[in-house]
Amino acid sequence: MAEIVEPIESYGLSSKSRERSLFSKIGVVGCGRDGRNVVSLTALSGMDVVFVEVTEERINDALKSIEDGLETKVENWGLTPSEKRSTMGRIKGTLNYDDLKNCDFVIECIRYEANGDRSTELRKEVFKSLERVLAPDAIIATNATTVIISELAADLEHKERCVSIHFPVGHAEARLLEIVAGTFTSKEVLDKISLFAKLIKYIPVPVHESSGLISMRLMIIMLNEACQILMENVGKLEDIDREFEVIFGQRYGIFELADIIGIEKVVMLMEDMFNEYGDKKYKASPILWRLYRSKQNGVATRRGFYTYDEEGKKLAPNDLI
Repeated sequence: MAEIVEPIESYGLSSKSRERSLFSKIGVVGCGRDGRNVVSLTALSGMDVVFVEVTEERINDALKSIEDGLETKVENWGLTPSEKRSTMGRIKGTLNYDDLKNCDFVIECIRYEANGDRSTELRKEVFKSLERVLAPDAIIATNATTVIISELAADLEHKERCVSIHFPVGHAEARLLEIVAGTFTSKEVLDKISLFAKLIKYIPVPVHESSGLISMRLMIIMLNEACQILMENVGKLEDIDREFEVIFGQRYGIFELADIIGIEKVVMLMEDMFNEYGDKKYKASPILWRLYRSKQNGVATRRGFYTYDEEGKKLAPNDLI
């Protein structure tokens, strides 16, 4: 038999010729509640995800929380055990920004300060750190609703790659992604983010740069009015929620939704919007401040407008309001 001497690499998918697909590796900075949601969502969609946290303890806490969430899906027949294992295998936590260097999309999800500050300066430092390690065409996004992306991008060399996005946290089926173009954001980046939304089975919604975007501005005004109705003793807390659910076809009542998002986050966002717009309709209700100051922050603390068990199941209205 004649010896084959012609190289065959050009006829197959060699490592040299194989192109890496877009959004094959995602980065997340900050793995609190919002960050964990993004990490889990993207990993379930088949993407490799690397998240950055500040301590090993926070990395381990985040991984355990994500795994617990996936286990719940398994128990409810929404995921198989093998799918859970493969999803966890796509997730990695790190303390080092250098581990993000091969990501083509990084989402900043750092926490708000306890006093309600939106941490703009800290977020700017995160963006600068990302620019030092990422390729020039990698996309950098913030997941904040009241932070103006143009402000975060202003000091960067590649401003056009910066964009703001918002994942609703009310419930798992709220599969809509608000996409905000800043002053410098390129159309190419917006097109890529719209594609990303479709890859994770979300509906992309373009939004003009605005503190609170659309979703949070609507939500907090409804919440403030519900608090006013409650203070006037027009109706009981659970009845106000029931009307909100039944009449308007909502999955949760407005008070329960606030508990799910977190009272501390709601108050911070409302104060931020009040400072931005100067309109009293964004000023947090006295009831919200009472809950916030007493650290009754909702599901996470097992007490907000309602009380909750260890698994986050609603028990009864909070009799301390």
